[in-house]
Amino acid sequence: MSYCTYCRDNPDDPWHVPYHDTQYGFPLESDNELFGRLLLEINQAGLSWLTILKKAEGFRKAYSEFSIEAVAAYGEADRARLLADPGIIRNRLKVNAAIENAQKLLALRQSHGSFHGWLAAHHPLTRDEWTKLFKKTFRFTGGEIVNEFLMSTGWLPGAHDEDCAILVKIQARRPPASR
Repeated sequence: MSYCTYCRDNPDDPWHVPYHDTQYGFPLESDNELFGRLLLEINQAGLSWLTILKKAEGFRKAYSEFSIEAVAAYGEADRARLLADPGIIRNRLKVNAAIENAQKLLALRQSHGSFHGWLAAHHPLTRDEWTKLFKKTFRFTGGEIVNEFLMSTGWLPGAHDEDCAILVKIQARRPPASR
């Protein structure tokens, strides 16, 4: 069953339906929001998306509103704080990946101006090409994480069924996947 079908069949779902209808597949321009979505996708590995949706605001608060600059500057005290925070996923590999990926994003600004600029400079790529690029550039970015991140932010097609009413709203915003 597709995500669209699940949401259509469960219109009262308080977590999945709002995400499906207002965020999933919609293009993101803000580097901090792109970073935040990547952070959420990385943390979802091995868990349900529902767990991540329920903790999304906890992640936003714990990771300085997804400020790339702030997270890139985190030190050992911040790592300890994050690993003790019940509002997020307390996994050392994922916490370290968030910090290291923020640092990588700061470095990408030197060559591409922004995370968004880096994505645009490589678009379009196949899913496999994107995965290789992400694995070379970032930490904790396997194929499924990369695929979901790119679909959820409008860089790869497939987030919504062709007959999903939300797809029309997304296409009106001209996501990179439709160009």
